Amino acid sequence: MLQKTGEKYLKEGVLPHMWCSGCGIGVMLGALLRSFEELGYAKNEVVVVTGIGCTGKADDYLVTNALHTTHGRALAFATGIKAVRPELKIVALMGDGDSVTIGGNHFIHAARRNIDVTAIVNNNFNYGMTGGQASGTTPGGKLSSTTLYGNPEDDFDISALACTAGANYVARTTIAHGWEMQQLIKEALTKKGFSLVEVLSPCPTNYGKRNKMGEPLDMLRWLRKNCVPSDAYAKLGEAEKEGSFIIGKLCERDKPDFNTRYAEIQEKAMSV
Repeated sequence: MLQKTGEKYLKEGVLPHMWCSGCGIGVMLGALLRSFEELGYAKNEVVVVTGIGCTGKADDYLVTNALHTTHGRALAFATGIKAVRPELKIVALMGDGDSVTIGGNHFIHAARRNIDVTAIVNNNFNYGMTGGQASGTTPGGKLSSTTLYGNPEDDFDISALACTAGANYVARTTIAHGWEMQQLIKEALTKKGFSLVEVLSPCPTNYGKRNKMGEPLDMLRWLRKNCVPSDAYAKLGEAEKEGSFIIGKLCERDKPDFNTRYAEIQEKAMSV
């Protein structure tokens, strides 16, 4: 049996990609495209929606349907597409700036509506493309181009936010957990309702260098060391949890999605 590569969804002649050496966006995109192939998705039944930023460049490489939108608005456009064309499989690829900093309000309401969209957020802890400014996920005390002596703010927990807001499926993984990432993405794609896969992928060019995390390989080792599967994380004491990240499937429920509930409302309206 031939291994699924996902290359059928890539434009010819687009490699090598534009992302920095050690960036995890290519790892995430590869896992997504292999998931498409393993699930048997046709190119014309998928719509990949992106915004602005490093992750937003991902649609440049694809031969699926794609929509490149404005900063922070990827989920708003994705919601509109799914509402009008519910038979399509909608994926919103975003960075932490697009998803929960500039796009925070759209993120909350997409999860609350439980719209049948899969959101994949590449969390690199800063605005990587525009100079490494602090974003809503830059950890407290860490350095960025706009917090030269440490970030005075606490960071968003993207996964906890999605689960609390009402998403049907929430998972977190890292670029150092490639096989696990692909399995979680496949689960998210096939789960009805709003699904989130948060991918921890520290920016090597800005965040990593400013915070003295070493070379990209050192950053992968850091992720491996500090990320704990959900079952093991629950057994840690509070002191042990400090500085650790919980990974794996974090939240799953089976609420009706937006399109199902909207169809019920339409039926009621037509019967009056």
